[in-house]
Amino acid sequence: MNEMNLRGRGLVKTYGTVHALAGVDIDLFQGERVAIMGPSGSGKSTLLHVLSGILRPDQGAVQLGSTTISELSDAKRSKLRRTAFGFVFQDGQLVPELTARENVAFPLLLSGVTRGQALKTAEMWLGRLGVESQARKRPGEMSGGQAQRVAIARALVHDPAVLFADEPTGALDQATGHEVMQVLTTTAKMNGTTLVVITHDAKVASWCDRMIEIRDGLIHYDGRVQHEGQNLGERHGLGEGQDQQ
Repeated sequence: MNEMNLRGRGLVKTYGTVHALAGVDIDLFQGERVAIMGPSGSGKSTLLHVLSGILRPDQGAVQLGSTTISELSDAKRSKLRRTAFGFVFQDGQLVPELTARENVAFPLLLSGVTRGQALKTAEMWLGRLGVESQARKRPGEMSGGQAQRVAIARALVHDPAVLFADEPTGALDQATGHEVMQVLTTTAKMNGTTLVVITHDAKVASWCDRMIEIRDGLIHYDGRVQHEGQNLGERHGLGEGQDQQ
């Protein structure tokens, strides 16, 4: 078994009378690719936000290695997210005024890397993701697939321990989504990065090694992804038409 990377114990998060998380235990291991699935309102996006330190749990603890994230101040959690975690969102969330290489270099600049070195590293990552030709283009000048590759490069440029991808293909057509998932999973594996994909789509989940199904704030299934002869969506009652939380 690979080394433990990220752990959550007894995670509870409540909004009013609704338990978005109702006592979740989860272990994520170095280098594995995990899909977290569930219907709208199941708690899967809240789980991502708690694991990544965007939100503090009302109860329970999140640990990255020996660091208890849930006990850190807001400022220290923000710093940890810049250094230990990478994020890919449904719409990429690239800065529209910046070029592709400037977008990718941005996390490095925030960490104190010189502009010249940051841009050089950004260009290397754009090359690895096959979009070096887009380096001086702004997001509005790129296709959806190209922009999402740039977003993946930005998420990986600082060598994060964990990469969180929240519905990374939700805004893409099927063919482009297939291409992006192939790039995302392959690059994360080559980099030894733990990949956590939040999705409602069984086809997206099939790119991962492990699937966790969450319903009503609790984990109902945690096991290996069946890549052949089984439709995950049919098995777990998850349709492609269901939205993320």
